[in-house]
Amino acid sequence: MSGRVAVVVFPGTNCEYDVLRALQRVGLKGELVWHGEGSLEGYEAIVIPGGFAHGDYLRPGAIARFSNVMSAIVDSANAGIPTLGICNGFQVLTEAGLLPGALQKNSGLKFLCRPEKLEVVSTSSIVSSTLVKAQIIELPINHFEGNYTISQEGYEKLIENDQVVFRYVDNPNGSMGSIAGISNTAGNVVGMMPHPERASDLLLGSIDGLSVFESLKFKIS
Repeated sequence: MSGRVAVVVFPGTNCEYDVLRALQRVGLKGELVWHGEGSLEGYEAIVIPGGFAHGDYLRPGAIARFSNVMSAIVDSANAGIPTLGICNGFQVLTEAGLLPGALQKNSGLKFLCRPEKLEVVSTSSIVSSTLVKAQIIELPINHFEGNYTISQEGYEKLIENDQVVFRYVDNPNGSMGSIAGISNTAGNVVGMMPHPERASDLLLGSIDGLSVFESLKFKIS
């Protein structure tokens, strides 16, 4: 295992260095990859960090969807490579069709930045395999368009296929079913709105987020 993780950077990404440090803390080698790159060969996992890709013009992630690197991300994800999108990265993954549903404006039409308690719903994904079902962790959120929405039929499929990874204990943004993070049916692609990288050091007040990256490491080891 090389432990190489591609940390994809778009114009407007602003959490890439936090992710690099979190990966380093669990023994993985994060490397920044500019969105203009066309290949992700040699990487064992992919992380799309938070921020405001292309200024969130049109819709968050809508322009990033057409960056050169996205073809490589889609191919890698479809080949089973662990792929994590955090906050804006979650939005990018839904725009790219790698995850179902969409993220819309928070129900209160306010930007939210605060810690939130999450319940672990599934342990089948790349970011929850070292966690325990019903375990409560606390991670910060930092978003305006984090309200997850999907059709009723789509929501029922998420439940049926064990794709809901995290739920908010107290739903802060109106997300359907209090969803904070989901996976694809294979469990190797995950999108989550809360920021685990911002809870990965006691100097930041918490290390609850390290479990997410430890699970990622476990899946590629």
